[in-house]
Amino acid sequence: MNFILKGENSIYYEAGYSCDNAIFLQLGSEKFFITDARYREEAEEATSGRCEVVESSDLVESLKQLLSKSPNLEIVYDPYEWSVAEFEKLQSGLGEIELSPKPHFSKHKRIIKSDKEIEYIATAVNYGRAGFERFKEYLVSKGIGRKERELHYKLKTILQQKGLLDLSFEPIVAINENTSKPHALPTNRRLSNGDILLVDAGVKYHRYCSDRTETFMFDRSRFSSVQMSVKVQKIYDIVQKAHDETISKIRSGMKASEVDKIARDIIDKAGYGKNFLHSTGHGVGLDIHEYPNISPKSDVVIEDNMVFTIEPAIYIPDFLGVRIENMVVIKNGRAKIL
Repeated sequence: MNFILKGENSIYYEAGYSCDNAIFLQLGSEKFFITDARYREEAEEATSGRCEVVESSDLVESLKQLLSKSPNLEIVYDPYEWSVAEFEKLQSGLGEIELSPKPHFSKHKRIIKSDKEIEYIATAVNYGRAGFERFKEYLVSKGIGRKERELHYKLKTILQQKGLLDLSFEPIVAINENTSKPHALPTNRRLSNGDILLVDAGVKYHRYCSDRTETFMFDRSRFSSVQMSVKVQKIYDIVQKAHDETISKIRSGMKASEVDKIARDIIDKAGYGKNFLHSTGHGVGLDIHEYPNISPKSDVVIEDNMVFTIEPAIYIPDFLGVRIENMVVIKNGRAKIL
């Protein structure tokens, strides 16, 4: 397949390097990494001969020049990676070359992970899990009275380990009623004994992401998923059941929509179906959201070496949200928690 890429992670997957101003072109066995003078030297070192680095002050024009040497070709591109202005410039004067749109084709290509990719993701998961534990230690020693904003900042500093790791996404730290917002922004709400916390965060290792969510009750001595109020405990137990049963029942050959249905049916039968506001999970890799989507409409067939989250949840406005999220890898036809 002949194709063009502009997305940083898509380019990295093909070239082993990327930057914020690059275009990748593959024509048969020939590969070209087009970038400006700022990144040329680094690109040549990082790609290690896997592709020809082309220095340019006008990336689209250089791309067109390369394409003009191979007329009468079909070139696949992802329309979501191009602005209207850039694409109109690319289209003009291409002659017999056919530009064929294929949305998210790189993410589809990356849906099955290599063993090395799984190793990187598992390492990211372990770093993230360790970061959660250090954050809990901080909460016990210094968390009481801190605002969500302060806790959010502290979580980031703990996870990044003085610059060793990058974040997979902007973390979520929510207290009590703020947990009912799936992507809650940090507020001035202060942490008190007996509060419910929802923490959602992840880190990258070799650019590969992790993603984890815990919901727990906090006091000065422990973090607990029990001894909550009766109503909160009921909601927590429903979500935990949906999480555990879904993971235990996943099999290769199932459709992603069937996986979603396992979790959704449990929550729906408990009377909270309308409070499960999102899909049951999503793929994770170089991007925090990849394929497969574990959603009601996804016909993707589950296969070995897919990596995705399972994150059932119940959100009750102005009261509480409970989300439990872990990442799984499909091995020997079953889901294994990373």
